[in-house]
Amino acid sequence: MRVDVWLNKVCVLKSRTLAREACDRGKVQLNGAEARGSRSVKPGDRVRLDLGVRVLELEVLAVPEGNIPKRRAPEFYRVLQDVWVEDP
Repeated sequence: MRVDVWLNKVCVLKSRTLAREACDRGKVQLNGAEARGSRSVKPGDRVRLDLGVRVLELEVLAVPEGNIPKRRAPEFYRVLQDVWVEDP
């Protein structure tokens, strides 16, 4: 599954458009390398998302088949890092 689709399906970002834009702006890394939206994710991969005020690093535990309820979203990733960046 594409990384932009995965970010949306597991409810990390609200829409695929936002996920694709984050990828286009270089805000998403997959296994330490900048990720375009079309890069595939698989279990064991690490996704790092720089949201400006927050840096979120996740480990992919599973790739959902189709849509999933929000309450099940945490089953598909593990939070490795969740840091809020203070204003300078």
